[in-house]
Amino acid sequence: MTVTRVSPAEALRLMQEQGYVYLDVRTPEEFELGHPSHALNVPWQFAQLAQLTTASGERTPNPRFLEVAQRALRGVKGVVIGCQSGRRSLAAAQRLIEAGVLDASLLVDQRAGFGGVRDGFGKLVEAGWQGAGLPVSYEPEVGKSYRELSEAT
Repeated sequence: MTVTRVSPAEALRLMQEQGYVYLDVRTPEEFELGHPSHALNVPWQFAQLAQLTTASGERTPNPRFLEVAQRALRGVKGVVIGCQSGRRSLAAAQRLIEAGVLDASLLVDQRAGFGGVRDGFGKLVEAGWQGAGLPVSYEPEVGKSYRELSEAT
């Protein structure tokens, strides 16, 4: 199963011209620091408490990811999935396809994520959504935060 990967500009074009929805799979804390405008937040993983005080970067899987994503994406025309740099979103996209939540033809991965792709030395090698100057929001729209999506019936 191959997931199509697109640039931030192509992701925005799909959203504007074909009605794709942006699914941001970063943690709620990352989402609150800025996200693509109109994005839904369903985290693939959660930050562990230790991450707030260390640089370990450890995360725990979201046990409700598939359930909440399936409900949030019901009836959408297509999905752009993204994270911070493109790693988590690709894994989440593959899981959504494997579980039958979405067909691969209705899902694209925004390969550079929100913050962009960096090399082993931290140098930016591909700008992400924010660095490309695309529309960013700092407050989730009503009904699009993980808290609201996970509580919806």
